[in-house]
Amino acid sequence: MKIPRSLLLGSNLVLLATACEQTDVFQDQFRDLTPYEAYYQSLSDVGLAESALVRDWHAAGITAVERAAPVSLPFEERGFLIGNDPNAMAYRITLDRGQRLTAEVSLESGEVSRVFVDLLRIPTSPSNPLRPVISADTLPGLFVHEPWRGGEYILRVQPELLRGGEYRVTLRLEPQLAFPVEGRDMRSALSLFGVSREGGRRSHEGIDLFARRGTPVLATSAGTINRVSVTNLGGKVVWLRDPVRNANIYFAHLDSQAVQNGDRVDVGDTIGFVGNTGNARTTPPHLHLGIYRRGEGAVDPAPFIRPVPSGRPLTISADLHRLGSTMRSRQDGIRLRVAPNTGSSVIRELAAYTPVHVLAASGDYFRVRLPDDVQGYVAARLTEEVSEPLEHRTVSGITQTAWINPTSNGHPVAELDRGTEVSILGRFDGYFYALDPVGNPVWLKTEEFQEQG
Repeated sequence: MKIPRSLLLGSNLVLLATACEQTDVFQDQFRDLTPYEAYYQSLSDVGLAESALVRDWHAAGITAVERAAPVSLPFEERGFLIGNDPNAMAYRITLDRGQRLTAEVSLESGEVSRVFVDLLRIPTSPSNPLRPVISADTLPGLFVHEPWRGGEYILRVQPELLRGGEYRVTLRLEPQLAFPVEGRDMRSALSLFGVSREGGRRSHEGIDLFARRGTPVLATSAGTINRVSVTNLGGKVVWLRDPVRNANIYFAHLDSQAVQNGDRVDVGDTIGFVGNTGNARTTPPHLHLGIYRRGEGAVDPAPFIRPVPSGRPLTISADLHRLGSTMRSRQDGIRLRVAPNTGSSVIRELAAYTPVHVLAASGDYFRVRLPDDVQGYVAARLTEEVSEPLEHRTVSGITQTAWINPTSNGHPVAELDRGTEVSILGRFDGYFYALDPVGNPVWLKTEEFQEQG
């Protein structure tokens, strides 16, 4: 989906924002500029915003967001950003309720550089702008985001002007809460949230996790024990206050409790043991787990403890030595995709010997930029070096103009005289990608040429 420019971040933005990311109570408010916005504003303040270099830099950031690659997590990409070639990378991420996003970003550069990292939430209404959730300008960095509700996000990485280097982006998902029963997993959940109870008079306000009596019950998060009691319904219960998620976690039917009111606990601390006290006396031992939030009431705990795709991202098998270089397609019909996998949408099919600039690598794919600035992913094995000429040709007209790029708004860089021999390295849209007699890469219109005899 293309993001309308009206949704993109500007240097002065009034937006609907939350007082806290974990709430959905929005109000109009002004906010502080992000480091990215403040940097652009500083360039404007000294009169540089209209310079070609700054315009290109700012446009690269906007374009990256518009064309953000939809990636599946876990994900890793390594790439190379050229300092004098303004560029940015962006990834579109789907986060479900209860998931935690962890993003690691690093840049290896010969110079001290500011790198702007922005996690932007895509609004559900097209009339609202993108909301910055995380913004930073210091690397290396580990960035964590836990949305209370699911949604679509874009992570953008862009260095400051005239800075570049080799970067690495690693994205992972985790459940927001630890599993509360030692040695068990979601397969032990046999009674889920919302099922009817007492002939329909009430619904189940949690999930039941079955385990042997005496199995340790573990804290799902760090927090404070705010109630240890015995009730007719829950039997021996423990309430844990989770300040990060503004929630109260409820553990019921315990055989015994191992904490007291006011205790502070960390993730994984034992707070009690599985039993069947309270109204569970006639059922096998199990833990009833509930989550309650002010203004929302009971919340389904399952999404917060359910396993998510984990482990390491796909090993990068694409040749990292090609980062920043120009390659070409081996044959006709090679597919340029929006993401580095065969299930993603096809942007276009490339003709044989189309030159591509390699920006990054992920798995067995290169992220590339075409001569007309379109970006996408191609299978690395379907590309080859451009070092070997496809053929040699000579200029047959009086002169031939050499262009900096093969577009209608390209700029001429030289005039080649009749009889000048050039080495053809690739082809794109009525142009040859070639080396002039002194070895400079140029673009030449295919007309006015004859094959070298």
